[in-house]
Amino acid sequence: MARTGTQSIERVVGMLRVVASRGRRGMRIADVVTMSGLPMSTCFRMLQRLELEGLVLRDPLTRKYHLGPLLHELGLLAEPRYRLSELCDAAMHAIAEETQDTVYLSERRGMEAICTSRVLGDYPIKALTLDVGIRRPMGVGAGGLAILSALPAADIEPIIEANDARYARFGAFAPGFVRQAVAETHARGYAFLDSAATPGTAAVGVAFPPHNPVAAISVAAISSRLGAKRRDEVAKVIQREVRGICALLRAESAGTVHGPRGGPR
Repeated sequence: MARTGTQSIERVVGMLRVVASRGRRGMRIADVVTMSGLPMSTCFRMLQRLELEGLVLRDPLTRKYHLGPLLHELGLLAEPRYRLSELCDAAMHAIAEETQDTVYLSERRGMEAICTSRVLGDYPIKALTLDVGIRRPMGVGAGGLAILSALPAADIEPIIEANDARYARFGAFAPGFVRQAVAETHARGYAFLDSAATPGTAAVGVAFPPHNPVAAISVAAISSRLGAKRRDEVAKVIQREVRGICALLRAESAGTVHGPRGGPR
């Protein structure tokens, strides 16, 4: 009985993650079936019940499912003592101003990476490869690859194996490709991908903190803007700002970060 209850919870959480994977664009039931691997009848019943509970919302015009209002309400109560995106905001704007390209913050969530913040640079052609709230298997995208590569060696392979079936849905991504990308990240000192998940775009990513990576900052641009020389320069810019973020994290942990009025938080 206990195992049956646990399986039900796992299935519900899995369904919510599937719906969330498209961000604000929503998802039709046929796509939910494909991504979840569950029968159409099962998906329909689950989504119906989740809609009644306020956990998902079905748009009557597009017939797409979106995350529901109850999740927003619960999220307001679950807001942590500080949000990493707030600590990273100044650094991300500094990177966007210097590189002129799009800057992303990705945070680790189990075996996935979720985009929690995005800052646009002024370059007229923008690489908008992610929306805030989009989650992908760890290793997909420069931010997720940077986090994966910075983990202890014993943790990397189980994550790649667990995400095996999902990698195939992202362009050039396959387990062998991810392993090679991790090795290249170790040798290079930062993550770099070109036309892997999104053709025509490239990105550089750096994970932090160094010994316990929980997030990464990445810069994405059209491929022609991230040749060998410039990608090294962009990586140095990110690494510099990441060092500042790590200092803020240490101060936050010590309780010495100051709020907007100058007093300790």
